[in-house]
Amino acid sequence: MSRRLRGRYAAERRFKALGLGAILLSGGFLVFLLVTMIANGARGFTRTEVAIPFDFPALALGITPSQLQGRDAQAALRSVDLERTTARAAQAAFGRSGPLALSESGWLIVRDALVDDPTILTRRETLSIPASAAIALAENGEGDARAQAIYAELDAKGAMSRDFNGQFLSDSDATDPTQVGIWGALKGSMLTMLITLLIAFPVGVLSAIYLEEYAAKNRWTDLIEVSINNLAAVPSIIFGLLGLAVFLNTFHMPRSAPIVGGLTLALMTMPVIVIAGRNAIKSVPPSIRDAALGIGASPIQVVFHHVLPLALPGILTGTIIGMARALGETAPLLMIGMRAFIATPPGGVVDPATVLPVQIFLWSDEISRGFVEKTSAAILVLLAFLLLMNGVAIYLRNRFETRW
Repeated sequence: MSRRLRGRYAAERRFKALGLGAILLSGGFLVFLLVTMIANGARGFTRTEVAIPFDFPALALGITPSQLQGRDAQAALRSVDLERTTARAAQAAFGRSGPLALSESGWLIVRDALVDDPTILTRRETLSIPASAAIALAENGEGDARAQAIYAELDAKGAMSRDFNGQFLSDSDATDPTQVGIWGALKGSMLTMLITLLIAFPVGVLSAIYLEEYAAKNRWTDLIEVSINNLAAVPSIIFGLLGLAVFLNTFHMPRSAPIVGGLTLALMTMPVIVIAGRNAIKSVPPSIRDAALGIGASPIQVVFHHVLPLALPGILTGTIIGMARALGETAPLLMIGMRAFIATPPGGVVDPATVLPVQIFLWSDEISRGFVEKTSAAILVLLAFLLLMNGVAIYLRNRFETRW
């Protein structure tokens, strides 16, 4: 008996050790994943810049500050070749290496500076112009020898710097990796998730209530239950094909719009919410229903005043799982055209838009090495958005759990 007891205790200790080892291994993989993504994506929030002195009176742009303050400001700016002006200033300051170090869209910084303060036309001003992708790679010791030589030359003159790139969080997609931003895709994800939640949550919860509390138990309800369980396991791209056939080809809704993406993801998320809602409603003790009926509550009051509030934590758990899956989906949104090049953030749910996972997919497929860091940074933004969304849902779930 003593040997058997020692064997049992030893087996229990081994089982605990295996469980602890599994947790430590999972935690190690998670830490490695987070550290790797942060290390690769942190540089995506910064930008290599070249400080170029602009002697605007000597450059003789042919416009005056008063012209930039009137109604014809845009026409006055279009009359000036700012790209050539930027190259001239860089060449005057650093010779032939100056223009080669600038990004193709660097002149946009000059344009914005003139719009913000037209008086700089009357003085000398130093502006930080984004460096080209090749120069940014040379900063890390990568790229070709010519780019590294140009970077070393300008860095020796104190012209190179790397600062936080606020434009990455406020702008949309662009062809130049130094000018891309994540706000357009982030706003598209917000609008798409809003449509998904507004449709999937109420329809899913009401369906779960009907199937669990009111529907008769017959072969038709059995068929509906089997269908819902099967829909929860259908590959997401099938829902993309469904959205393409129904919302675009049949109802002719706007292509690449958050409302179409939200409707498509709502179809995919709804079965998960229905299944979780039914299980949560089923877990409410029958004594709650009996007590409510005993004090004179009607059947609908029993459901909405007693059963549903107590089942809401479980329903929110299913909603969290479904929304997290929808946020990271790419395949169904590619099928409905949300992979277009969108240079401006969407103004509403019917405007063309893209979402964060699709934006990450598009950037990862770019040839330019400058998009590598931006892709990692966009992944960090996606994770932060996911954590924020889940944090709000978990807070609401815990708040309702205190009532139980």
